[in-house]
Amino acid sequence: MKNSVWIGLGIGIVIPGVLVAVVWYFMNKYAFLAKADLLLIGCIAVNAFFMHYFFNQDKDQLGRGIISATFLWAFIFFFYKINQL
Repeated sequence: MKNSVWIGLGIGIVIPGVLVAVVWYFMNKYAFLAKADLLLIGCIAVNAFFMHYFFNQDKDQLGRGIISATFLWAFIFFFYKINQL
């Protein structure tokens, strides 16, 4: 895999995005999961695994892209929580 920040950004956005979509579906389907925002944080935390893996493989640019995507997801989650109040 090419060592590129843009590829890392894509990985960091797509994988948690799919996980967030699945969790969001279950949160809206089952009432007992409606307030389980920790599940959303867990979906974003998956990026830590990929970041660690790519840094160990000496693919620093991929890791930096994933870090950037993690910050984007954190801002999205922050605004989601602010609008929930």
